[in-house]
Amino acid sequence: MVLIPAATLAFLCSTFANPVLGQAVAEAAGANSVSAGVSSSVKPITMPRFPTGSAASASPSSPHLIASAGPPPEETNRKSLEGSAGKDAGKLLLRATPVEAQIWVNGKIVGKTPLLLVLAPGKYQVEMRGSRGQTGKRSVDLLPRETRELAVKLDQLYPARVSATTR
Repeated sequence: MVLIPAATLAFLCSTFANPVLGQAVAEAAGANSVSAGVSSSVKPITMPRFPTGSAASASPSSPHLIASAGPPPEETNRKSLEGSAGKDAGKLLLRATPVEAQIWVNGKIVGKTPLLLVLAPGKYQVEMRGSRGQTGKRSVDLLPRETRELAVKLDQLYPARVSATTR
């Protein structure tokens, strides 16, 4: 039996094999290098099988997340709300300070401020979230064919300054 040092085995595998498989072999060699002197404790290396090509994306048992090719969720949610607006739809102009806050209507993200939404008459829970953890929540009751503006000043989630007091 020929013993190959772990560093040499790792170099050969990473040079001539698939990088993913080379990493697996290098890790296995490192785990076995301490006990390589005792032949009874040397374990065979099993190489993992990875799907390749189009089979990788079609495999339902893949442990990897598949990126969605569709539109972003905020666009889908906004179109869903506006699609069910009907003929008596009202308009809601949403603004926030600071600007470009994320807007959530009834728990679903719909975009960033400023934003004009065409909605069915009814009551809506509007939440806005700033980029630095600021938040603001309001309840809006929109009447048929009404145009409303909702401007929300976002509150800091955490204080901007921390001061130490001495006694």
